[in-house]
Amino acid sequence: MASLTEIMQLLQSTLKPQLFNDYCPNGLQVEGRPHIKRLVTGVTACQALIDKAIELHADAILVHHGFFWKNENPCVVGMKKNRLQTLLKHDISVLAYHLPLDAHAELGNNAQLAQKLGLNMAEALYPDNPKQVGNIAVLAQAITVDALIGRCQQILGQTPLHIAGQATALRRIGFCTGAAQGFIEQAALMGCDAYISGEISEPTVHIAREMGIHYLAAGHHATERYGVQALGDFLAAKLGIEHIFVDIENPV
Repeated sequence: MASLTEIMQLLQSTLKPQLFNDYCPNGLQVEGRPHIKRLVTGVTACQALIDKAIELHADAILVHHGFFWKNENPCVVGMKKNRLQTLLKHDISVLAYHLPLDAHAELGNNAQLAQKLGLNMAEALYPDNPKQVGNIAVLAQAITVDALIGRCQQILGQTPLHIAGQATALRRIGFCTGAAQGFIEQAALMGCDAYISGEISEPTVHIAREMGIHYLAAGHHATERYGVQALGDFLAAKLGIEHIFVDIENPV
């Protein structure tokens, strides 16, 4: 068992959220009971995850996508009211880390995805901006785009949407999890043969075609499942608490 304060302090010192200009508050978003024996992690603090945490008798929930995003309606009504009411009724805390979890060199979403896909993190996607997330893998032996697609499909459990580029052999592969499709142009400028992210938008197709870079949209949820799992395991090992990852299915 650990105190909520201990968990918050360890998360703050590990992820250093103060270094990031994020779209949401990082840290404790909903305060529950003061001591934590069982921690549930998940990608998004949706109602289904909250309900599962209650079923598992969790004391706290740790997620990548929490609440209170910039420019959203701040009123506690409808879906937001239901989520918060459920958490407060059952005295369950919610802790959320967005960009700090993407960026962490070992526990982060990018680092964990790279590990799963057998990629290295040889270079930063934005070498002149250390606060910007995204990485480039430089392969000792080039692979085909079909091999990369197959690897993504095997690991992530779904076939990525592929927009074809020009290279027949891939040696430099840029990647950034989640909704980072907008970084594709930077990947091309950095000489990448392919770029992997989670989502795709209409302009992404044209950028990939016109800049000749392969693009793989591998799923926002699918690419961001691993950081929060690694972070939960880290907390469990450090503080002696129980950790359960819950994967709420999401095809996007």
